[in-house]
Amino acid sequence: MAVIKATNQDINLLARLLRAEAVGEGKLGMLHVGAVTVNRTRVNCSDFEGLRTLREVIFQPTAYEAVEHGLFYQRARESEKRLARRNVQGERRWPAKYSLWYHRPPGDCPPTWYDQPLVGRYKLHCFYEPSQGECDDIYNTF
Repeated sequence: MAVIKATNQDINLLARLLRAEAVGEGKLGMLHVGAVTVNRTRVNCSDFEGLRTLREVIFQPTAYEAVEHGLFYQRARESEKRLARRNVQGERRWPAKYSLWYHRPPGDCPPTWYDQPLVGRYKLHCFYEPSQGECDDIYNTF
């Protein structure tokens, strides 16, 4: 059962985002990016208040570098679409399980990102969960 509503067009958008943001991180890295994106769609707090669809989250100004810089506009492959469907079905793993932000720094992960605490790193991406009390509905189960 899907944890958010998603049309075939939404799956395609999410798949393109996974490829553009994390193709070098492999399947698990792309799943992490998808989990963060789905998490942003599920919550109604912080930077994501009022964003209820994948389209709104993906095209939120300055939210994703790949969308801003054009890498997002490559065609999604079937493998990325399968990963996107897994995300929409609720698949999410540490360190992205409850994360709403990720960052790819040139070196070590900063301990906070815009005042949000570091959860962990996967390959080149650092993942951040909301500070306690800021977006507690992220911890709700599906």
